[in-house]
Amino acid sequence: MKTPEAKTGRVAAALRRIPAIESLLNREELKALTDRFGQQRVTDAARRATEALRQRIQQDPDTEISVSSLDREIVMLADAAAAFSLRPVINATGVVLHTNLGRAPLGESVAKRVADIASRYSNLEYDLEEAERGKRDVHTAKLFAELLGAESALVVNNNAAAVFLALNALAEGGEVIVSRGELIEIGGSFRIPDICAKSGATLREVGTTNKTRVADYAAALSERTRLLLRVHPSNFRIVGFVERPRLSELVNLAARSHVPLMEDLGSGCLENLSAFGLSEDAEVGESLKAGVDVVTFSGDKLMGGPQAGIILGKRELLQKIRKNPLFRALRVDKLTIAAIEATVALYLAEDYGAIPAQRMIRAPKDAIARRAEALEASIRALGGFSVSLQDGESVAGGGSTPGQTIPTKLIAVGDAQRSADELATALRRNDPPIITRVEDDRVLLDLRTVLGEEEEREIVKAFTRLAVARA
Repeated sequence: MKTPEAKTGRVAAALRRIPAIESLLNREELKALTDRFGQQRVTDAARRATEALRQRIQQDPDTEISVSSLDREIVMLADAAAAFSLRPVINATGVVLHTNLGRAPLGESVAKRVADIASRYSNLEYDLEEAERGKRDVHTAKLFAELLGAESALVVNNNAAAVFLALNALAEGGEVIVSRGELIEIGGSFRIPDICAKSGATLREVGTTNKTRVADYAAALSERTRLLLRVHPSNFRIVGFVERPRLSELVNLAARSHVPLMEDLGSGCLENLSAFGLSEDAEVGESLKAGVDVVTFSGDKLMGGPQAGIILGKRELLQKIRKNPLFRALRVDKLTIAAIEATVALYLAEDYGAIPAQRMIRAPKDAIARRAEALEASIRALGGFSVSLQDGESVAGGGSTPGQTIPTKLIAVGDAQRSADELATALRRNDPPIITRVEDDRVLLDLRTVLGEEEEREIVKAFTRLAVARA
């Protein structure tokens, strides 16, 4: 019978056989690792590996002590430590503008443009004609003028910043009139009342949750009124007995009262998408043509560009916004400007297929179905998975086009040895991670948001590895 004292002695003897950190690092196998990752990272990995071995020995004194096994574990830990935290993933959810997955991916030509500007000096704030300091706004302003007829344009780091900056510059110390039905909250606790309060403006609510008329805005006008605000409904919709003033009515009221009208369009829809199933989103250009004084929207939603908050509108008002000291704190860098320039250029060329978000939204169901049939056959051929095709729905996402869906074809996958949640977890742990949906104990893949053949091949490889592991 082994006594506790005997076990303690065996544990102590086993611990003494663990190689010292210095001797491990002097091995040829790890010297090459140091060249790759640096001395400190490999040393940290060696300490973690030996500490894990010590804990195993404490539980079981007969644990094998193998220097080659330690080498492998140190390599694995060093590799993991060196890996980037932000990684590309495959979005098979069917949510085109998936906020948690980075919203709109950039097109190839846009990414190339960003890389060109990132790796060289640029005329970001340099006037090449006058050989003097210029303004970074000019690069995007001229393109938005050409595309949408905007008198002026400013770009900040997101739409929340755009709304906040405009309210602070145009309405600080005064009142902003807004419908109660538009006091929204979207992701990250972005609430219109909170943004307004922080901007230094006072919110003047009019109407009711479901019905607001232009007369409500008119009745609220006073000497303290600085702005009329109209807000995109974002990721919610009200149905039933609903009434909202026509945009033309608010434009006329603003003109008569000499109070600017600002519209937060949020989703940044630059083209009519009704032919593709998204019929209710307001277009930025139409708002400007209607006479809205200031329009704000996101760059990385339906526009399909980088994260940015874009402010378009009357030159005099935007000059006032630009002079606000907060503009410098919220402005974007050269990479965002380059991405916006390149994205807007694709709209000007009407090359919507080169804008991934637009391409995915416009993809017809039968094209998705053909791709799904081929991928379904490849997964089925591996054996061990129950695979079928079914009709389904994709969504724009990202707080855009609430309640609207796009018809699609889904691949439903089951696994006799794994639950749907376990299968989805295994796919997320793949390299690259594959993000799916789970419904009715089946993993669903929507190829609308899978970016082409290369990603489809990665999905097949992932299922192949799972099939091999099961065998």
